[in-house]
Amino acid sequence: MKKSIFILIVFFLASSVSVIHAQNLKEILDKHFKAIGQEKLTKVETYLVKAKVNQMGMEIPMEMKMKRPDKFRMEMDMAGQKMIQAFDGKKGWIVAPWVSSEPQELSGAELEQAMAQADIDGELYNYEKKGHKLELAGKENIDGTDVYNLKLTDKNGNIKNYYIDTDKYLLSQVKARAISMGQEVNVTQKMVEYKDFDGIKMATRIISTTPMGDAEIIMEDIKFNPDIADSVFEKPAN
Repeated sequence: MKKSIFILIVFFLASSVSVIHAQNLKEILDKHFKAIGQEKLTKVETYLVKAKVNQMGMEIPMEMKMKRPDKFRMEMDMAGQKMIQAFDGKKGWIVAPWVSSEPQELSGAELEQAMAQADIDGELYNYEKKGHKLELAGKENIDGTDVYNLKLTDKNGNIKNYYIDTDKYLLSQVKARAISMGQEVNVTQKMVEYKDFDGIKMATRIISTTPMGDAEIIMEDIKFNPDIADSVFEKPAN
C-alpha cells in the first residue's frame, strides 16, 4: 500500500512538473512571438533577402526568396559560379557548379533542410500542427546572457536547440546538426543586431560556426511581399 501511494505521489509530482513546464513554455513562446512581431509575419506572403557572406577572407553575395506555401530559393555567387538551392513546395533541387552545372534533385537530410528553410513562420510557430515536439530544456547562460533552452525535435527526428534570451525574448542562438557536402556537422548560429522591419524584428547579422570554420551573414536588404513568380522555385529542365 505504501509503495502504491509513493508511486502515485511521484507520478503526481512528475505530472505537475510537466504541466508547469508546459505553462512556462507557452508563456515563453507567447512573449517571443510578441517580441518579433509574429502576427505580422504570418501575413507575409513573399519574402526577399539580399545579403553577403563573409568567410575565409571572401565576400560572397547571397539572395534568398520565399513564398507561401513552402517555397524557397537561395542563390550564392561564388567566384563567378552560381550555387542554387531551392524547394518548389514538393521537390527540392540544387545546382552545385563544383559537382555539375546541371540541377540535381535533393533527397534525404538535404531535402529536409531545404523544406525547413521554406517555412516563413519558423519552426517554433504552430510547432505541434507541423508534427514537431518542443520542450523547455532549462535555463542557461551563454556569453553572459541568460537564455531559455527550447529543444525542438522535428517530425523527422532531427533535434535543434533554440536559445531565447530571458530579457527581450529574442532568439539569440540556434544549435543543430546539418548535412554539408554529404557529411553531418554541428552548426551553431548566433543572431545579433536585431532591427525592426515594418513591425517585424529580425537579426541582421548571423554568425555561423562549424568544424570547417566561421561565416558571417550580413543582411543588406529585406523586403516583404514583393512580386515573386512560382517559376522562380521550379527546377529548370536539363
